[in-house]
Parts: sequence; structure tokens; C-alpha cells
Amino acid sequence: MNLPNAITLGRIFLVPLLVVVLLTTPKDVHLFGLSKELVGALIFGVASFTDWLDGYLARRRGQVTPFGQWMDPLADKLLVTAALVSLVQMGLAPAWMVAVILGREYAVTVLRSIAHAKGHALPASPLGKLKMAAQVVAILLLILGRVNLEEWIVVGHFALWVATAAALVSAADYVRRFNAILSERPMPMQDPPRTAVPPVPAPRDQARARNRVNV
Repeated sequence: MNLPNAITLGRIFLVPLLVVVLLTTPKDVHLFGLSKELVGALIFGVASFTDWLDGYLARRRGQVTPFGQWMDPLADKLLVTAALVSLVQMGLAPAWMVAVILGREYAVTVLRSIAHAKGHALPASPLGKLKMAAQVVAILLLILGRVNLEEWIVVGHFALWVATAAALVSAADYVRRFNAILSERPMPMQDPPRTAVPPVPAPRDQARARNRVNV
């Protein structure tokens, strides 16, 4: 296993750790001298950084593999799902907004899988990248807002609204491009060129030809 794929797997292993720190650690308990919110924000920040790092290393070192191409988006979805669900449980994010964002993620995954089966690709749109950036900012600010930083929660909610709007618009764009793929008609199959086949002489003609040679 190469280094980029190992980093991707490491991000997956950080997902349950993030949930444990945010949801099961008592409020007054400090980890390594830090509050659980700071530790959770640190875990999420490191995991989000590895999302950029593994892709950069894979391209830089020429180690892009099918395994990494499938595992990287899966790791991202697991991380974002764990973080957003934790925020809902902590009362920091509206459940309907989280449902919209996560529903969009898995709907796009289904569309991409169908398009891939038909031999097409649905590349990420700029709105999808904006959504991801807004999600990361929103999650970090909302977690840190619990550490006596109420103004960060306001900014985090604004970033979450941006992420929700970008999720809806980018989902509509994916559906439009997916419908364009389905509407494409396959090229008609052309018959291969026929080669002229010399006529086969009748048996009587073959016998006459042999008699002429013998004569």
C-alpha cells in the first residue's frame, strides 16, 4: 500500500475517534489538558487536511490508483457524516439542513455510479468544491463555538447555510448532466465492409479443367 492510500485509510480511522470525543466524553472532562471541543476540532481539522494531502501526494508521486479513487470520496463522506450528525446531537446544527447535505452526497454517489456503468464520468463541479469548503468551515466554527465563542456559532451557521444552498444547486447541476448522458443516443453499428469472394466453380467445371491440364 502506498503512502496516499495509507493517509486515506488513516482519515477513516479518525471518524469513530471524532464521534467518541464529541458525543461520549463528559462535558467537564479534559483530554490532554484541552476541552473535548478543542480536541474534536483538532481531529476534524487534521482529517480535513489529509483530504488535500493524499490527493496532492498521489498526483505528485504518480501513485493514483483505483483503490484510492474509490476510497478517498468514501472517507470524505464518512468524515462529513460523522461530524454533521454529531453537531445535530450537540444541538449546534439543524437536522433538516444536515439531511439535505447528506442526502445530496449519497444521491450524487448513485448518479456517478450509474454514469460510470454507462461508460461516462460526472466530474466534480466548482459548486461542489464550494460546498465542501463551506462544510469544513461550518463544522470547525460550530465545534469551537462551544468554547465560549458564541460569535463563531453565528458565522458557522452562515457557512452551513452556504453549504446547504451549494448542495442544492450542485445537485441540480449533477441531475442536469446525468439526464444529458441518458439522452445521448448510441452511434449506429455499421456493417463491416464486405470483401468480394471469388465464385466457386461447379464440380463439372473442375473436372473439365483437370482434363485440359492432362491433355
